[in-house]
Amino acid sequence: MVRGGPRGRGRGGHMKHRPPFIPHVPFDVVLAEPAFPPMKPPKEDAENPFQDALDKKNEDLTPSESEQTTLSNLVSKVQTVLDDLIVSPVLEDLIVEEVRQVGANKKGTMVTGNNVAEIVVVLKTLPTKEAVETLGKKVWETMNEKDPIKGLKLIPNDRGFDLTTPGRPGATAAMHVTTIIPNLRKLDSALHIDAKILSSAHSLIRQSRWFEENVQQESIKKLTRLLHDLKRRFQGFAPLSSWMLDLLAHYCILNTPSRQPLTLGQGYKRFFKILSAGFFLPGSAGIVDPCESGAARVHTAMNLEEQDQVCLTAQTLIRVLSHDGFKQVLGIEGSASIATEMSVWDGVVVSPHERAYTKPEPKKDDGGDTEMEVVKA
Repeated sequence: MVRGGPRGRGRGGHMKHRPPFIPHVPFDVVLAEPAFPPMKPPKEDAENPFQDALDKKNEDLTPSESEQTTLSNLVSKVQTVLDDLIVSPVLEDLIVEEVRQVGANKKGTMVTGNNVAEIVVVLKTLPTKEAVETLGKKVWETMNEKDPIKGLKLIPNDRGFDLTTPGRPGATAAMHVTTIIPNLRKLDSALHIDAKILSSAHSLIRQSRWFEENVQQESIKKLTRLLHDLKRRFQGFAPLSSWMLDLLAHYCILNTPSRQPLTLGQGYKRFFKILSAGFFLPGSAGIVDPCESGAARVHTAMNLEEQDQVCLTAQTLIRVLSHDGFKQVLGIEGSASIATEMSVWDGVVVSPHERAYTKPEPKKDDGGDTEMEVVKA
C-alpha cells in the first residue's frame, strides 16, 4: 500500500477539475410551444393597431427616394473609379485586388438619416498609411476630373477614408481599406494599418455574403431596420452591434419549431422576450457567429456590464409593450425615458429594472497588493 495520493493530485489525492462549460438556452416561448401549446388560437383581427404601427414605422424608417438616388449615384461613381484602378494600378505598391459593397446599404436595411454606403477595398499590396492616403486622393481627384460632384470631400480616418457629398440629402461612401489574407502575417504596426481594423473589414465581407445568402424574407429586413431604430433611441441597446441586430432579426423570424417564419409583429415581440430571458447574458447559448471560426457567441463581444444593460432594458420595455405601450416603444409617441423612468399604464406602474451586475472595485489586501473582488451577478 502506497502512502499518500498519486503524483499531481494535491492534498488528499483529489484533483481539482474545472467543470465543463455547458451553455444553457434561456426560455423562449416560441421554441417551447410544443410543450406549452396555446389555449386558443391567436386572434386575426382585420384591424391590428400594433401591426399597422409597425408597418407605418418601417415606412418612416425607410430612406426616401431622393436619399437612395443620391447615395446610389455616389456609390456608382466611386465603384467605377476603383474598377479602373484594378485594371490600371497607380503605383507598384498600390494594387487593388477587389472591391466589395457591404453594410446596411448592400443588405437593404439602411435607416433614413444615415445615408452611408460601406465599401471594402482589398489591396494586393501591404496597406501602408501612405498608400491608403494616396488611394484616397487618387479616387477623389479622378472623380473630380471625370464626373465631378460639387463639394465632394475627402475625409481620411483610421480604417481608410470617407467621400461625402454636401446638402440634403447628403451621402457618404465609407471606405474600409484592407489587404489579402496572406498579407496579414506580414504587417508592421509602425508602417501599416492596424491588423484588427484590416481583419474587421474581411468580417464585413463575410457578414454581407452570409446575409445575402440567408435572408430572403422581407420581414427580416424590416425587423432589422426596426431594431436599429431601437438601438438609436434607447441607450440601453447601444452595446448591440449592427451584426448582432442582423442575427437577432434572422433568429426572431426564422428560428421556429415548424421552420415557418413568424410575422413581423411576432418577431418584434420575440426580440424583447428572449433578451429579457437572458439570451445575451453569460452562460447563454445565444447565437453562434456563422462567419467566424471557433463557435464564438456574438454576445460575448460585450462586457458583463453591457450584457446586463441590454437585458434590463429589454425587461423594462417588454412590460411597457405588454400594457399596450407599443406606440411609446416604437417612438410614435412619448420619449425614450420609459426605459429609465417610472411610467404608469392603466394603473399599472412600470419601474425600470436595476442592474444585477456591479463591476467589482479594486481592493487592497493587508500586504498592499491590489486584488479584484469577485461579485456574482
